[in-house]
Amino acid sequence: TLNEDDFYDAVSGQRPLGGSNQSMCVVCLVGWERSKMQLKSSLCLPFFLLFILLSHRTSLPAPMFSRNDVSIWSILKKCIGMELSKIAMPVVFNEPLSFLQRLTEYMEHTYLIHQANATTDSIERMKCVAAFAVSAVASQWERTGKPFNPLLGETYELIRDDLGFRWMSEQVSHHPPVSAFHAEGLKEDFVFHGSIYPKLKFWGKSIEAEPKGVITLELPKYNEAYTWTNPTCCVHNIIVGQLWIEQYGSVEVLNHKTGERCSMTFKPCGLFGKELHKVEGYILDKSKKKLCAIYGKWTECLYTVDPATFDAHKKTEKKNPDEKKGNKQEPEEMPPPDTETVQVIPGSELIWKITPRPENSSKFYAFSTFAMQLNELDKRMEGVIPSTDSRLRPDICAMEKGDIDLASAEKKRLEEKQRMARKNRTKSTEEWKVRWFQQGPNPHNKAQDWLYLKGYWDRNYSQLPDIY
Repeated sequence: TLNEDDFYDAVSGQRPLGGSNQSMCVVCLVGWERSKMQLKSSLCLPFFLLFILLSHRTSLPAPMFSRNDVSIWSILKKCIGMELSKIAMPVVFNEPLSFLQRLTEYMEHTYLIHQANATTDSIERMKCVAAFAVSAVASQWERTGKPFNPLLGETYELIRDDLGFRWMSEQVSHHPPVSAFHAEGLKEDFVFHGSIYPKLKFWGKSIEAEPKGVITLELPKYNEAYTWTNPTCCVHNIIVGQLWIEQYGSVEVLNHKTGERCSMTFKPCGLFGKELHKVEGYILDKSKKKLCAIYGKWTECLYTVDPATFDAHKKTEKKNPDEKKGNKQEPEEMPPPDTETVQVIPGSELIWKITPRPENSSKFYAFSTFAMQLNELDKRMEGVIPSTDSRLRPDICAMEKGDIDLASAEKKRLEEKQRMARKNRTKSTEEWKVRWFQQGPNPHNKAQDWLYLKGYWDRNYSQLPDIY
């Protein structure tokens, strides 16, 4: 029987330019708030707890399980047209990450934010921010496993000195499921925040995830704020055939200070898959004059070019619709993202290119190297990170280690514990209190949002809920 729990699918991010699968030395500074985010003298050392991770891992403890023997149709056939937030799925369809961790993959491309900060031209900054918005969904390619639904009050943190940021997130609502996040540059050079409510529906052969919620990037150096929403994600061939993913819909990145915007369309694949993964659009000034064209594929790369050149190229394409005649492959047979399939228009500038996934990616849930590192737990972190951190979830830990039976049992136990806690709250005057965020209007576009309250990095984690 179907019990009341959630089905999530992620809307996330991937891969830095020039990324590497090699292990790298990283110093993670965890503890008290550090002034200017830097160690300035040896006098500071008593105030910090230093975790030396000699290397980031490049694989998971155990490979993924085969899903061939489990029928998803037996679960979903009663759910056509329904919103899937209350459908429990077998753990074999999961990947060993929480949705909070999946959201953290936005940050793999933080170098694009640093590039935006380095240029004094607002149009060049918009190029970088638009590329960041596109690259943030690149990790969805071939990621057909769903992340674990975060428990109410669950948190996740990540500090990456090598990439120049720290991140924290919290599950602020269970029904509807809402995940809030807040990241900041270690040099106080940017703030990136948002809240995501992934609304999912099953349409017979596919599952569609509409990522409700606003994403905001603030660049204090220029007193600028950019907002956007992610495209819709769809997983096809749920019942039979090879699973494949597409993103579609409009994404508009708005600079609230200058009025400049980047309006992009993530194209649906079309009848023969010719438009699969394509992204096209323009950077416009506040009077909507085209300043720059932007094009590429969210699975591969992104270019900018003069708008007149781009429009002329599009007209030529329309005059020769049969130029690629005979290329009528089914979408699931389209080339992988590491095969260059974007036709480069002369005079174009490359602004982002995906780094190929590691060779062992297919064995580990199609994870990028960045994703494989999200569950790293150094023993010296225990007792410092809060007990609500996703790394400490028993079901995710069991699945990552290859124990599918324990993962399934723990998932059911945690779901039942959460239901009982909610039931007990309804019998008393006790109300759930979100710890690190507060609901309110987004300061830039006034949309409903969850805003960070500060204090997380003070490491005072008294009176945390017992959710595991």
